[in-house]
Amino acid sequence: MPTLDPDILNDIDLLVRGGFEDRDRIVEILTEEMYEPGELDADVVASAVEAAVARHALDQQSWPAVTDCDRLDAVFSSLEGKGLIALQFAGHTQSDGFDDVSEVYQDHPDRAAVIGYCFYHSQDLERAVRGEGLYLAFGSMDASETSTGGAQVGALIAAELRAAGFEVRWNGSVDQRIFVPSIDWKRR
Repeated sequence: MPTLDPDILNDIDLLVRGGFEDRDRIVEILTEEMYEPGELDADVVASAVEAAVARHALDQQSWPAVTDCDRLDAVFSSLEGKGLIALQFAGHTQSDGFDDVSEVYQDHPDRAAVIGYCFYHSQDLERAVRGEGLYLAFGSMDASETSTGGAQVGALIAAELRAAGFEVRWNGSVDQRIFVPSIDWKRR
């Protein structure tokens, strides 16, 4: 059976460890989106994905009961309860993330209660999985309050992250994304 290029195996590992895509979706991403249809043998990719999923499941046996990802999930849930649209794995770029926030906002049953947003996208996720920290985009939903309202939203997010035990690097400005430099990405 043919083998895959190490870069493709790395892509598979990142997608599996990221924890947001299932086996079939990972195969689809690789064989139809990241590479041209027909460029990769879907059966070979599926076998490599199965092996990565099995390694990931084995690794989980040594993980702590509560991981950084569990704590991050709790932060995002808390932010939603405080009036933010909080999205994990929102698109591939910041622009995609803003589009996802806008879509959720448009469908929100009580838009007046939404004060802001917080998200990270797939490129941010890839960096976090590689151990390079996690960047969070944020802002106010009220365009007329971009500076003050955005900074207040950022302060709320930073406080929630710190309360969950994360180190936070942020200068207090809406012009800088919030950075969590040390996150051990272990998503079940």
